Amino acid sequence: MSTDTLVDAVALREDVKDKYREVALDPHGEFHFHTGRPLAKRLGYDDAVVGAMPDAAVESFAGVGNPFSLRPLQTGERVVDIGSGGGFDCFVAAQQVGPTGQVIGIDMTQEMLDKSRATAKAMDLDQVEFREGLLEEIPVGDGQADVVISNGVINLCADKKHVFSEIWRILRPGGVLQFADIANGQPVPEEAISNIDLWTA
Repeated sequence: MSTDTLVDAVALREDVKDKYREVALDPHGEFHFHTGRPLAKRLGYDDAVVGAMPDAAVESFAGVGNPFSLRPLQTGERVVDIGSGGGFDCFVAAQQVGPTGQVIGIDMTQEMLDKSRATAKAMDLDQVEFREGLLEEIPVGDGQADVVISNGVINLCADKKHVFSEIWRILRPGGVLQFADIANGQPVPEEAISNIDLWTA
């Protein structure tokens, strides 16, 4: 893993965990970003799909876009969602790949994992599982994914080059990356990059 980042990666990770622990435990709290069903509607998710989900599957959703707008998933595909949070995108993916597919959600926040696992069980989604892990060390074997999805998470990682190398590692040859995220078209001053408070502000 690269060590030449300008921010303390461990401290940043803990700050991100703290923020999204709050989203898991108190999804209707006040955050600087939108969450839940209103956000899913704003981002263009299928109303019927979202409407059929229980509140627990949607309320902690805090994405920035809709990775499924890039390409619908295919029946039977193996999908890995990196930074899966409360599991919303995994549950959408499960509907698209069907019972012959597989969806693996990766997250580092225990409260999000607890929530997503309980919801998957309540929804009888046997093809969905959630694993604890980091985007810089994705707990999936080489070439195991047909598709990797992500929604507003890569921007929160200090070492993005390493994250992308991990994505390429777990994708099969010819596999697809579908992600939505926040990007800045202008150079960011070093003092801003090193200020952890600005990463989750």
